[in-house]
Amino acid sequence: MPNSQLILDHSQLTIFLYGPSATGKTTLGPLLAENLNLPFIDLDAEIETHAGMPIPDIFTTEGEPGFRAREHAALEQFSPSNAVIALGGGALLNPESRALAESRGPILCLTAPVETLAARLRADTNPRPLLADDPETRLRTLLARRAEHYASFPLQLSTANLHPSDAAWEFQILLGRFHVKGMGTPYDVVVQPGGLDTLGDALHARGLLPPAGVVMDSTVGGLYLERVRKALEGRGFPVKDIVIPPGEAFKTIETVGQIWAGLLAGGIERGSTVVAVGGGVVGDLAGFAAATFLRGVKWVAVPTTLLAMVDASLGGKTGADLPQGKNLVGAFHAPRLVLADPTVLRTLPLPELRAGMAELIKHGVIADPKLFEQIRSTKLHQEPLKEENLESLVPFVSLVDQILSRAMAVKVKVICEDPFEQGFRAALNLGHTVGHAVEWVSGFRLRHGEAVAIGMVAEARIAERMGLAARGLADEIADCLRGVGLPTEIPLELDRAAILRTMQVDKKKAGGKVKFALPVRIGEVQVGVEVGDGELGILNNEL
Repeated sequence: MPNSQLILDHSQLTIFLYGPSATGKTTLGPLLAENLNLPFIDLDAEIETHAGMPIPDIFTTEGEPGFRAREHAALEQFSPSNAVIALGGGALLNPESRALAESRGPILCLTAPVETLAARLRADTNPRPLLADDPETRLRTLLARRAEHYASFPLQLSTANLHPSDAAWEFQILLGRFHVKGMGTPYDVVVQPGGLDTLGDALHARGLLPPAGVVMDSTVGGLYLERVRKALEGRGFPVKDIVIPPGEAFKTIETVGQIWAGLLAGGIERGSTVVAVGGGVVGDLAGFAAATFLRGVKWVAVPTTLLAMVDASLGGKTGADLPQGKNLVGAFHAPRLVLADPTVLRTLPLPELRAGMAELIKHGVIADPKLFEQIRSTKLHQEPLKEENLESLVPFVSLVDQILSRAMAVKVKVICEDPFEQGFRAALNLGHTVGHAVEWVSGFRLRHGEAVAIGMVAEARIAERMGLAARGLADEIADCLRGVGLPTEIPLELDRAAILRTMQVDKKKAGGKVKFALPVRIGEVQVGVEVGDGELGILNNEL
């Protein structure tokens, strides 16, 4: 999870790249800046421009003290910028310079083994005054002298075995900051501990306008309405709160009508902002209401459940259920901001945390074996967890703190590559074709995440039967799901024929046939797979 002491506020984002020479600051910086829609500043280049001479000449004429004075002045000038700033390898040795940078934004310290750095320096024609004459020997001496200094920065990233684009992405995961493109107006996805209290700042920084129509269900409203009101009204956003009943059973057009009426009564205009605070149901309904009210108003997603943070709030899918099935009415309407505050998960009941873990595991199966392994190796089920015991939340919250941003990154990358589900984005439906039907036939007694867990295992068994996946994949996925206390089999009391009928009205149906996303191995999914009746028989025969 991002370090809450390093990300200071939403209205200003200055990111500093720091570390020894040849760690890749000026290579990674422009990529990171492009990913986050920020300008890139090379502080050494700015110093040269201002001095009218290259850095080696500054060292020759003014010595290292003269250069450091220029460096501190440049840092003072550019650090208030919304930008990614690459710093020289000794820029923060001065305690005043370090304090200045730390007051402005997060500092990522890049690292690499000395052998890697030496090889890069041999291939680099750019002169470095402190490494002149014998670069490798001087580099080793310099690194030994500065080792404690570089190690003192909390955010560390080794660039030794990473392509620059992968290194930039890994830093975004560390930072908990993403910029989603491809659905019209781009928007930020921010993981920010304490972000609920700076919600008004976040809206103001993005040019969103009052008043704010805040949609919550009654459960979330009882916990957070006054806190959200204070954050918004303190930044000049009068609040019209619209409280709806909780639960999937109320994810209906009638509830959308209730939201429309509330927005109208609250004086929400086309330039105003709808703010959805809650789980996936609230986000889907409020987003759909925003898409259709006055032919479209801006909206912001503030997910408060784990499931919503890693899945429902991302991607701009909005909608409601019909009596015949889930999500049969809806629209693509991207939010202007997704703000996930992990601290609110501490008020989430243990079963809801468990249900949310299904989507994190799904993202690991789709595209991130490292994420899957982090979850699989944490056997949360080994100790009895009781919902009424708050200490039972500790292992879940601890795990989520480590992996939330990585899990969100999987979906962010997928939707950037395929914003309107014309291709690979369908991979996100893994477990949902069977899962939605199971959830529906259960009368929503099964939570969405529980049903998706069951669906993932069933669809993995289908993939094995079709020869797409090797034997044992379903058991591997099931073991990981059981490890966090999730079900892996369709309850015996559910009508299998009803499940199969419900799958036939799935929204992913095309050409009269239901299309599946099926796992091939951990980290790979095949989309658009047509599954015959014989393979679907597994729902009757083996589960």
